[in-house]
Amino acid sequence: MDKNQTEFEGSCHCGAVQFRVTLSGGLATARRCDCSYCRMRGAVVVTATQDNFRIVAGEHALTLYQFNTHTAKHYFCGTCGIYTHHRRRSNPDQLGVNAACLAGVSPFDFAEVPVNDGVNHPSDRKGTAGNPLSGVLRFIPSTDA
Repeated sequence: MDKNQTEFEGSCHCGAVQFRVTLSGGLATARRCDCSYCRMRGAVVVTATQDNFRIVAGEHALTLYQFNTHTAKHYFCGTCGIYTHHRRRSNPDQLGVNAACLAGVSPFDFAEVPVNDGVNHPSDRKGTAGNPLSGVLRFIPSTDA
């Protein structure tokens, strides 16, 4: 895996939703979040701007989910249910893109993934300092093969 690669094609599981994306900082932007929604979703996300993300097929298949402040917009395929991307609450000009939807990328390619403190979201802290990270998620492959 080349963490500096920035251009990808991606899709949901069934292929109904297909997209092209140029990542802002390559795969090095990989992270997770521990807010209530992201804990359940469990996706590793990478960063892109809205201008660098283009749906090439299946926009009609996307379903939108919003909660709490309704600032973040979470999109998933209405056919297979796979989360593809979301507009961020912390920076609505940015998208979080599901790394597992990118061609040739698996969330298990990342040995360590920083976990953002979404429980204490930066937008809720009103300028207070605090650690934006709540931890690091590690994947250690089994040696029993």
